[in-house]
Amino acid sequence: MTISSGLNCKPAINFKHGRKVKMDRNNPAIRLIMMPKDTNARGTIFGGVILSYIDQAAAVEAHRQSNKNFVTKAMNAVEFVAPVHLGDVVSFYTRILRIGETSLTVRVDVEAERAQVEGQKQLVKVTQAEVVCVAVNQQGRPIPILDEARKNRLVGPLRKGKSSKTPPKLRKNQSQKN
Repeated sequence: MTISSGLNCKPAINFKHGRKVKMDRNNPAIRLIMMPKDTNARGTIFGGVILSYIDQAAAVEAHRQSNKNFVTKAMNAVEFVAPVHLGDVVSFYTRILRIGETSLTVRVDVEAERAQVEGQKQLVKVTQAEVVCVAVNQQGRPIPILDEARKNRLVGPLRKGKSSKTPPKLRKNQSQKN
């Protein structure tokens, strides 16, 4: 398998018990094969189809973090650097960038696996996006994402306003030693 250059994609990361955990690249939020119904007038996959799956992949990751209803508030700077072709297997990898009080930001990396001559496969980086999801109640109003116990376990850049990557317990112990 060869990998084409295009985007600077890092391994997807998930969070478990308040710690960063690398996500298995064989287990994307969504993986599917592109079909004729997804093509545009040029015979490649319509960009709107990919945008829809990016939105769905972000929703999958949001639900992994909290069992709330989420809506998409924003999708930032999506630039397609390679086309997706009919028959490509497209994977949408996700990782949490930030968790706020009522919203979270999910990075979605999109890769296409296409068959080449003689059974070889080529992995092509297609695009990436940052999607902001907001937890809402039945009336559509923002609600807190995390309960207090889980919020206190989160460390590093996930928590709004926290710049240190040192866990709070460790920071406390270090300050007592000085």
